[in-house]
Amino acid sequence: MAAGQLSDMPGFRAILADYRWGDPELLSIALLGGELLAGGWLLFSPRRDPMVPAAVFAATALLWSGLAVQAFARGLVVENCGCFGVHLGQSLGWPVLVQDGLLLLYAAVLLRRARTRRGWPFR
Repeated sequence: MAAGQLSDMPGFRAILADYRWGDPELLSIALLGGELLAGGWLLFSPRRDPMVPAAVFAATALLWSGLAVQAFARGLVVENCGCFGVHLGQSLGWPVLVQDGLLLLYAAVLLRRARTRRGWPFR
């Protein structure tokens, strides 16, 4: 996801502006930073303390979900959800909200497993 977003930062910021919540510059830094940090940590240091990447992933998923829910509740038209930047655009609607819900569920599973370290997939 971050690769598509990084490929056209002005376009990604324009998408985030459609959500009409917060500064698109700060949102792009927070979302990309979270995705890159959590993904990189899980890929390159999977045996280290898993709580940090799990928490960063959960925070990033919560931010994306919060953006989607508030825009949907306010009836905003968001033509491209921004998941892959300007590429593979998908308009904001129930499918995106369900996908965000599934990401939050996965984040909760990661946090639980990281907290107990039992069943952590990279031990």
